[in-house]
Amino acid sequence: MNQTSIIKELLKNKGVFQNLLQGTIEEQYTWRPDEGKWCLLEVICHLYDEEKDDFRVRLKHCFRTPELPLPAIHPTEWVSERKYMDRDFDTMLDKFLHERVLSIEWLSDLQSPNWKEVHLHPKFGIMTPEMLLANWLAHDYLHIRQILKLKYSYLKKDSKADLSYAGEW
Repeated sequence: MNQTSIIKELLKNKGVFQNLLQGTIEEQYTWRPDEGKWCLLEVICHLYDEEKDDFRVRLKHCFRTPELPLPAIHPTEWVSERKYMDRDFDTMLDKFLHERVLSIEWLSDLQSPNWKEVHLHPKFGIMTPEMLLANWLAHDYLHIRQILKLKYSYLKKDSKADLSYAGEW
């Protein structure tokens, strides 16, 4: 998969997230399958923060100042620090979708970027913008899977129905 294909997939995923999450009721977006697990509200807040404070920022950093360390991020701590559970779900979904549009516009406007520029990450070692872009898309897929699992588990709990006819999860 080349960079153009990945960028197109990131754009497609904007629609996937929108379709999966738009119109979700409060009972569902605040429901957790287990203590310590994220609910849909926390997932969308995380996606918003990752979009604006991680992937796009870090890619820009790799292109502009590859010799400097990447800006620090703390996604796990952001859940409480940024008070995810106090946020409005629909607002956060809209903000995430807006940030995704900004990301796609920025990525699409890049002029001859060096996707192979080497950057040393303190935890992951050698990284390139190409690797970071692929991980951005992988991050989408991981959270799409998480959202689907939350929605399936909520359906199972809420309907109290035997879902075995649907097939194995």
